[in-house]
Amino acid sequence: MSVRVETDAVGESGVAVVVLDRPAKHNAIDLEMAGGLAAVWREFRYDDAVRAIVLTGAGTKAFCTGIDRSVEVRQPPSPYSIDDPLIAIGPKANDLWKPVVAAVEGMACGGAFYLLGECEFTVASREATFFDPHTSYGMVSAYESMYLAQRMPYGEAARLALMGTAERMSAARAYETGLVSELAAPGEAVRAALRAAAVVASYPTGAVQGTVRAVWAAGEAARAQAFALAPHLIALGSLGTEEQGELFGGRSGAYRMR
Repeated sequence: MSVRVETDAVGESGVAVVVLDRPAKHNAIDLEMAGGLAAVWREFRYDDAVRAIVLTGAGTKAFCTGIDRSVEVRQPPSPYSIDDPLIAIGPKANDLWKPVVAAVEGMACGGAFYLLGECEFTVASREATFFDPHTSYGMVSAYESMYLAQRMPYGEAARLALMGTAERMSAARAYETGLVSELAAPGEAVRAALRAAAVVASYPTGAVQGTVRAVWAAGEAARAQAFALAPHLIALGSLGTEEQGELFGGRSGAYRMR
């Protein structure tokens, strides 16, 4: 399976670990992983032993690099609708209100923000990097930017999205902007996230889940209105798949770190 769930250490801590397990593909999300994530989040709703979750990626090169470019999703011809395989990969999209803490090692980019945007907070290695390649390849960054705009100052979210592959945000800068809540030594992000999650899991679960729901509700109306526009923005502003592929094939790989 491309999604691995580790519950061996749950015990008294009440914390499970969900691992995106495609390290050879930088934990890019294919259709199997997308379905697996949705199923995992929904199943956790019925498991009282799990009171908090840590989400991470296998290996140290990447947390997640978004959708696997080999995935083919048939799209309706209308600019008023779109089929997005990532829209339901997060815990909130699957009605899970147990707290989820992300642990990021390596790259987090593109569709990874669907997941980070639905976690309560993020712990990152000091060597982690964040970027959004959409505009570089002729694609509108819609859902990703909407999630980021609720986590960071407007200018930072806009810059991350608009600079595409030319620039990457360092973990230190992500911490300064609020995208990341704690920095850890390389290889220690999961350990730090587990430590925080265990504290949260030790509190009465009804109060914790109610608080998660309350914090999410604070931005829910704005997020729902923004999401309603996303399909149109993507359909109207993005290049066709062949043109995107040409831009992707011609990428230089050079970028500036900030």
